[in-house]
This record gives sequence, C-alpha cells and structure tokens, in this order.
Amino acid sequence: MRNALRMALAAIMMIYAFAARAEQTEYDPAKVSDSLKAIFQFGSTSTKQSLNANTVTLITGTIGGTYVQFGADLASVLDDGNRIRVLPIVGRGSVQSVADILFLQGVDLGIVRADTLDYLERKGFAKDIKKQFTYVTKLYNEEMQVIAPKSVATLKDLEGKTVSVDLPNGGTFVTALTVFERLGIKAKFVYVEQRIAMEKLKAGEIDAVIVVGGKPYKSVSTFGNDGRFHLATVDYAKPLQSDYLPATLTAKDYPNLVKEGESVDTIAVPAVLAAYNWAPNTERYRKLALYVDAFFTKFPTLQNPPFHPKWKEVSLAAPLAGWNRLPVAQQWLDRHGVEPVTRQRFEAFLRQSPSAAKVSDADKETLFKQFQAWDAEKAQAKAQAQAQAQAEKK
Repeated sequence: MRNALRMALAAIMMIYAFAARAEQTEYDPAKVSDSLKAIFQFGSTSTKQSLNANTVTLITGTIGGTYVQFGADLASVLDDGNRIRVLPIVGRGSVQSVADILFLQGVDLGIVRADTLDYLERKGFAKDIKKQFTYVTKLYNEEMQVIAPKSVATLKDLEGKTVSVDLPNGGTFVTALTVFERLGIKAKFVYVEQRIAMEKLKAGEIDAVIVVGGKPYKSVSTFGNDGRFHLATVDYAKPLQSDYLPATLTAKDYPNLVKEGESVDTIAVPAVLAAYNWAPNTERYRKLALYVDAFFTKFPTLQNPPFHPKWKEVSLAAPLAGWNRLPVAQQWLDRHGVEPVTRQRFEAFLRQSPSAAKVSDADKETLFKQFQAWDAEKAQAKAQAQAQAQAEKK
C-alpha cells in the first residue's frame, strides 16, 4: 500500500514539474513576436522602407549545390535584427546569375564562377562585361568531378562519347565546354539535370556525368555506386593553366568513388562573390557597404563548424586577376591591415623548408594559394580580436 502511495505521489510531482516547465518554455507567439505583430498591425510605407533599406539579396545557385549552402550560412551568421538581413535566392546557374546581377532590380550580390564572364565575351554574347562588375572577395575553388565507368581513365577518353554537362547556362556547362574546347576533346554533350543524368549513367544511356562544384558536392557524394564507376582524372594541361588551378579528390571527399589511400587529380575554378559596379553615392552601394562590414567582421565564424568546410579555403584579401574589387571592400581590408600574401614572402617561406626544391611549379601554385588563405586568416583573426578589444573598452 505504501509503495503504491509513493508511486502515485511521484507521478503527481512529475506532472506538476512538467507543467511548470511547460509554463516556462511555451509562450504565446504574439508575445514572442511582438515586433512582427506590430509590422502586420501597424505597418506603413515607412515600415516597408525601413525593412527594405537593410535587406541585402544574394543570388546563389541550384538546389543541392554549394552556392545555396553558402547563402544559407551567410544568412545564419550575418542576420542581425533590423541592422542587416541577408536574403538568399535560389539561382539557375552561373550565366543566369550574371544576368540577374545586371538586370534584376532586387538582386544586390551573386555567386558566379570566375570563367563565366570570359565565356560570355568569347562567345560574343557580351562586350567589356567585367567593367560592369566588381567583386567583394574570391570565395573558394570548385573542383571538376567526372563520374564515369572505370574504363574511362582520363578526360581524354571521353573523345566521341556522350557526356552530360548539366543544364544550359549553368556553371558546370560553362566550365565543361571551356575545358573540352581548350583540350581539343570533341564529345557529344547532353544537357540533363544532374540527378537524372546520374540515373542515365547507371543505365548505360550516357558515358559520363560532369559536375563542377565545391567538394564534397552533394549529388556526387550521394551517388549510389555499385562498383562500376569512379572519378576520372583531369590532367592540369598547359591550355588550362591560365584560368584554372590543380586540385585533388580523395576517399575522404568521396568514399563511394575513390578507394581508400588513393587520390584523383583534377582541376578547379574559383567562385566569386560579385556585385554590379554601382556608383559610390547610390543607395545600392550603401547596402553593399553595409553587407561588407557585416561579412568581413564576422568572417572567422563561418570558417568553423557547422558551416560548409569550403569556407576554410576563403581568403578575403586574395586578388582576382582581371577583376576590380568593390572599393568599399578594399577600403575595409586596408583599414584592418588585411593584405594579400606577396610572392616575395611566399618564396622566403619556401626557402625555410628543405623539401621546397622538390615542389613542382604546378604544386607550388597550389601551395601559394593555400599560404595566402592561411596568412589572410591569421590577419583577419587578429583584426577581429583588435576590434573586440576596442569595443570592450567603450
């Protein structure tokens, strides 16, 4: 009897405890969202203006790609009440994003590939288009991944084969066509959405699927390999070296396509955070300045989990050949002492290592990029620490 009473008392106490916790954690949404309630009840023209004044829109990429994940990361880190809001928009590929930045009224920034503007000029679609753009920063390198049967060892083996290069006007489309043209490889291209292309590859309807995106790329890492497929090699040939970088794919990136302990050589193309070349005295330029300050200040946060691992490759001060940096971005870097690594400093660094003499020219370029990112990260962390110290003194 006593045991039964004790059990009943314990149950009653648990119920009261649960109810107390519920009172502490369950709120009336109207109380939690007083600011939103005020907007809907008392919103006016001035409310609309204030909401739009500090909202920066960013065109990203297609669903499942690295650009979309970067956009989500930026919104998560930079959104700060009424001070700034980053609104990512799902895009339709690098070429379309270039057009959106130029012509859509609501687009302030976009992520595009570094070779896209050159492609548009080379094909005669645009003239002096780089003069209409500025860049905030070079982001990361996007690797070319060639999924093919094991009988296809290198890109050259795709001569005369049927190859999917994603939908027209996307970044993969541009990079793949450019690379094949420069290497003189003539393949039969088909323009199929990647998920569908993967199934066609398994069915033997096409010979390879090319994906250009920051590793690990979701559609590649989730490819169901039954043992017939792998990642083919893309040699860092001389015709590619002016605009592309050497890169490597490993089992850590794609355990479903690369054997443990092995690696696959490929190439990579830089992704760029770009904007229209607005005049400094315009409202759109003011919004870009607002974004730059928030992004650069909080940048170190993005280089840690849970954000995309590609953020660790980003060097805010890294130069981008043929592009002009947004003036307010350069001014921020200068003000905070964040500078790109000079070639002289890099060579001095190499001389300190006995193994430097064994590094090939191609590997040296890759090492230089990594050294730039490492050095810029240190400088950025130092600048942030100084800014926080000054804020604490106030």
